[in-house]
Amino acid sequence: MKQLSQIYTVLLLVALLSGCTTFSYYSQAIRGHLALTIAGKPVDSFINSEDTSPELRDKLILSRQALRFADEHLGLSPGDAFTDYVVLEQPWVVVNLVAVPEFSLQPHQWCYPILGCQAYRGYFHLEDARKEEAKFRAQGYDTFLGGVTAYSTLGWFDDPLHSGFTNLANDRMVALMFHELAHQVVYIKGDTAFNESFATAVELEGLKLWLTQEGDPAAFKQALMRLELRNHTHALVADTNAKLEQLFQQQDVLSEDSLRKRKQHLFDELNTHYEQLLASETVSKIGPFGHPPVDFNNARVALFTQYNQYVPAFRQLLKETGYDFPAFYRAVESLSEQPDESRQPTLDALSERFEENF
Repeated sequence: MKQLSQIYTVLLLVALLSGCTTFSYYSQAIRGHLALTIAGKPVDSFINSEDTSPELRDKLILSRQALRFADEHLGLSPGDAFTDYVVLEQPWVVVNLVAVPEFSLQPHQWCYPILGCQAYRGYFHLEDARKEEAKFRAQGYDTFLGGVTAYSTLGWFDDPLHSGFTNLANDRMVALMFHELAHQVVYIKGDTAFNESFATAVELEGLKLWLTQEGDPAAFKQALMRLELRNHTHALVADTNAKLEQLFQQQDVLSEDSLRKRKQHLFDELNTHYEQLLASETVSKIGPFGHPPVDFNNARVALFTQYNQYVPAFRQLLKETGYDFPAFYRAVESLSEQPDESRQPTLDALSERFEENF
């Protein structure tokens, strides 16, 4: 029971340090993570059980192979992560809430001792997330609730594998495992975009190596097409964000009603361009935001930006370190230690030098 006592100690300490107003949030986090941990059983026991379906057994064997690959080829150290397996009652493990002021693109930050601030807050129960969302909506915030397939405890605990992973296609499951393991390498307090973009870059480059080694040209081609679609979608969102930033700078000039109408017009344009993009696709008609029309708002585009903003920069940094993953991680660690005012220009310069090489 050593791990359970560690979870109680760390999370209860955080709750006590943070005050009673946030105690209920940490309590649900404790209960949720403990329930997930207690429900876990060794992956090997599922692999060896006659009751395990052939499909699940193949996925679990694949997860073992992916862990070895992450250790041997990506410089990631899985430790005992993903060695237990849990069957979830729903397709997501937590629900994330993002809240952004009506005329801003800067997400609300939830701050925690030890972890620092984050631009989203996770809940194990949808009703808890909706209660918190209602408070922000009452204040006029744009909000978004999204189911999260996996989360990381940053290597503090042995995160389990679960059905959220194994319900994915093989390459997507492997990519998600790489993403979550990358969070154990580098983490900056208060910089969600840095953390998520770094993990996404490791996920993409790791998947490229994995599929190359597997010799699966069809899966590799589909992965590249999904990447291209993601890149095109990011370009559309970035263009919209730039226009929104210009609009929101006119708050002293325009009325709230005028701001609101122009903002909606920009999101309508984004929906049109997104729908046109998917119509031009020959393989996948499902983009990063799902099927159009999308209920775009500040929170939804902010969340997408957090995960993609610096991906080109980190992929370029990996290229400049000769695709030596340990050297890349050292470079990222060094970058993470820079103050914000110098880290941002460095990331921007790396992004400008990036050229797709898939």
